[in-house]
Amino acid sequence: MPEQPPYQPEGAMAGTGMGGTMDLAASEATTLEKTPGGPEGTGPEGKPRSLWSDAWHDLRRNPVFIASGLVILFLVTIAIRPSLIAPGNPLTCDLSKALDGSQSGHPFGYDGQGCDVYTRTVHGARASVTVGVCATLGVALLGSVLGGLAGFFGRGWDAILSRATDIFFAIPVLLGGLVLLSVVTSTTVWPVVGFMVLLGWPQISRIARGSVITAKQNDYVLAARALGASNSRILLRHIAPNAVAPVIVVATIALGTYIALEATLSYLGVGLKPPSVSWGIDISAASPYIRNAPHALLWPSGALAITVLAFIMLGDAVRDALDPKLR
Repeated sequence: MPEQPPYQPEGAMAGTGMGGTMDLAASEATTLEKTPGGPEGTGPEGKPRSLWSDAWHDLRRNPVFIASGLVILFLVTIAIRPSLIAPGNPLTCDLSKALDGSQSGHPFGYDGQGCDVYTRTVHGARASVTVGVCATLGVALLGSVLGGLAGFFGRGWDAILSRATDIFFAIPVLLGGLVLLSVVTSTTVWPVVGFMVLLGWPQISRIARGSVITAKQNDYVLAARALGASNSRILLRHIAPNAVAPVIVVATIALGTYIALEATLSYLGVGLKPPSVSWGIDISAASPYIRNAPHALLWPSGALAITVLAFIMLGDAVRDALDPKLR
């Protein structure tokens, strides 16, 4: 008679053999279900995150995004309600105080017309931010629609768009602004916004075209087409959400460029015109006094530089979060 193995209580094999492996796997699965956050790249219940949720997960931990976002939030706030921190009137001037330095209640001093530089610098954010945001939205919308249609349908659409973008790329931006805006007498921001949209859409359209061409070759698009989905459904439900990321990145970076372009055109006298309040107008007016009263030039110039840098840094952070190759 072979010897019987000693009696073991129920559950004694939990740490060894197949039973132990199964119990360990079950224990790990239970722990994963109870953990609020799964492994890296997964959501709260261990489910894979989408591109957008994964990008937001990275952006929240990026100090560059946080710093630039706080600066932009402050700029947008004072653009909407500049009276929160500058209750004075930017058009109220006193020639007897022209080019005076910092005084009590007027920390930035006065410009050549006796206007408070601090008040004009704060109120100048409204025009610059408005031009940048509106121009970016117009360029992104027009360029995405034209580029997306050309990339999706191809053939004649693509050929026409390619020739049109070549023509617009051949127009120098500053020269085009000097020619087109020199005949405009309006003092609002809309002629400047229209000019930027007119000459800015080709860049976005080429990026959108390339993204759509890449996306429409994916298997899920071919499967949707095989199942009988219409062109509009394929374009809006399957291609557009997966091709919009490069457009967002370029548009975010371009926003700072449009703000700098508005200041340049206003400095040259063809952008915004007095009595509008703009950083470009103030920089142009303070340039002759740079040696005698540098404060009148440095404050609006510094505000412009910080604004452009903040939007460029924001665009770089968004690009790093949305581009899988940079992870």
